[in-house]
Parts: sequence; C-alpha cells; structure tokens
Amino acid sequence: MNISLVGQERLFNAKLGYTSRNLPIKSVTTLLHGDGIIPNSGDMMLAKVTAIGQLQELELAHGRPSTLSIDDEIIICFGHSSSEREASIPIDLQSCHLIASGGIAALVNSHHASAKALTVIEPIGLLADCNQRCINLRDLALPKLVSLFPHPFTIAVMGSSTHAGSTTPTLIYSLMQAGYQVGAAKITGTGSGRNTWLMTDAGAKFVLDFTHAGFPSTCRIGPEQVDFIVDTLITHLSVARMDIIVLEVLEDWACQETTSVLNSKIFAKIVDAIVFTPSDAMSAIAGAEIIKHQRLPLTAIGGQLIESSLVSAGITAVTGLPVLDTALLSPEKVTEVFQIPLAAPCQKSHCICNSLN
Repeated sequence: MNISLVGQERLFNAKLGYTSRNLPIKSVTTLLHGDGIIPNSGDMMLAKVTAIGQLQELELAHGRPSTLSIDDEIIICFGHSSSEREASIPIDLQSCHLIASGGIAALVNSHHASAKALTVIEPIGLLADCNQRCINLRDLALPKLVSLFPHPFTIAVMGSSTHAGSTTPTLIYSLMQAGYQVGAAKITGTGSGRNTWLMTDAGAKFVLDFTHAGFPSTCRIGPEQVDFIVDTLITHLSVARMDIIVLEVLEDWACQETTSVLNSKIFAKIVDAIVFTPSDAMSAIAGAEIIKHQRLPLTAIGGQLIESSLVSAGITAVTGLPVLDTALLSPEKVTEVFQIPLAAPCQKSHCICNSLN
C-alpha cells in the first residue's frame, strides 16, 4: 500500500457526488493507493473519468447534475448495485465503472446485451484522514438517537420495481395540502438524490434516505442492516416532530433488501398503511397477496395503473382495495382513505423507541 499527501485545492476542485455530499473535505489529508488495498462498501475515493458512457452526468452534493468530461476528477464511493446491471465492488483499486449518477463506483459483472456503454473511472486513491484511516460513508451517518416521542402516522409506498410511477410525491403533496407537516424517507435503492429531491419539491419538510444511515446502496444488505436503516430514519423524523411520515420502498421484489423489509418486525410495527404501486395488473394482484400474507396493513393500490379505469376496476374487484386516482388523493379525501387520526398523529400508543424491545 502506498500513501500520498493530497492538497486541499485539488479536492475542492474535484466534483463531489451526491452520496459523498457530507464529506468534510478539510479532514482528508492523504490518499491510499497501490497493491494490497481492498475497497469496502462506502469507502470514498478520488477518481478520474477515463471514458464517457451511458452515465454522462454526476449529481453534485446540492442537486445540480454536472456533465462529465474525460480527465474530470470526482469524489465518489464504492457500492454494490443490481438495479439495472449487476455490479460488485472490485477486489482492488482497478479501473471500474460509475454505476449511479449519485456517485457510486463498482465493477459491472453482467448486463443486458442491449445495454449502452459504461462510464469508466480510474481510482486515484482512497480518501484518508491524518491517521491514514480510510474515510467511509458510515463515518458520516446520522447519530444514533432514542426518540422520546411516539412516532407519527406512517405510510409506506412499496413498488414492485424501481419504475413504479410518481405515487410518493403525489401522496406527499396531497398530505401537505391537507395541512400536515410531512417527513419522508427512501429506505432502499442505490445512492441518488433524484427521489429525495422529488419528495422535497412535493412539499416534504424533512427528507432522508439510506445514505444518511451510512449505506451507499442497499444491494446485498441483510435484515439487521435494513432494520437499522428503518429505525435510524424513522427516529430522526420522529424527533423532528413531523405529523406524518411517508416511506418509499421502490425496488425489484427479487432483491434481498425488499424481502428483508417485508419480513422486518420493526417495519411491521411502525407502518400504519401501505400503498402498493405495481407495474401491471398481474403484479398488482400477486403483490397484494404477498403483502397481505405478511399481515402488513395494505390500504390501497397506486402507480400508473390509475390511467386505465377498466384495469383499476378489475384490480379493485379482485383485491378489494381502492386504486388511488386523483379524487382519492385529493386533500379532502386523503385523510379518509388512510384513516389518519384527526388528533395529532404523534399521540399514538406505539413508539419508535420501543420498536427494538
């Protein structure tokens, strides 16, 4: 392993990706590189762009997408992914790929034959502090809290894929228009600010995602880590005294993390209502059965299926669940649909601080 000093000006001139946005640049003094370095999920690095492929932009810390050019130096972190391509953290600091515009690096193992070319990066070195200790995303995670407040009424939006429509921001907007202060959190996915910014734009007052809990992505994480993410984000939203919390779990149901969410006792204890957003009628019926089998509070069907009144009627007939259309998501109806208590939602008998008991 080699250790090199790195200047602050060089780091400040590099493009800082969304997932690494909370990195205190001034704490970085050295780069670790050469043989013998095995990167881990969340390790942050300085890298150089060597080829431009499908991902031509990097989401910067505050949301602006920055067009990438050859030889650009970027600050990103390592993470696994399976959303569109199967990608793993390499076993050394070899040339690899930018797999998410939020700033995630991995080595693509397989992809569809029709997939576009990849953006290639060359790691310059892992970022380290004055003690030559590699800086990891978990070092920047939110602190562990114990909430003294009962958690607010919580609605989860669960999709059967990552492309499950815009139900979450629409729901947040309706709840905001109904007079609630809404907090939101994205529980699963690969590091990107897109969904959190959509939630903010819709009116959410406080928005978090799994990167705030120290995870660049949720690919390949286990049940205990899923529970940790849910507990951490819900606790911080509860302490912020939100009236209602909206959770988003939009991930392919073949992924391990989605199964972990469905089986999570913490998730089951926290969530008061679930909106399932399938990609088609068949997955609507099958997914509803899976959720009901887990004894989770499935309340409604959402997503793009509302565009067809005939399909919506058929799904309601089979599942017995309403399909959320514009009328049901109006500020006048949304409280009734989800049976949100008229009193302050935080005055509930179950509390997040007891969720691990």
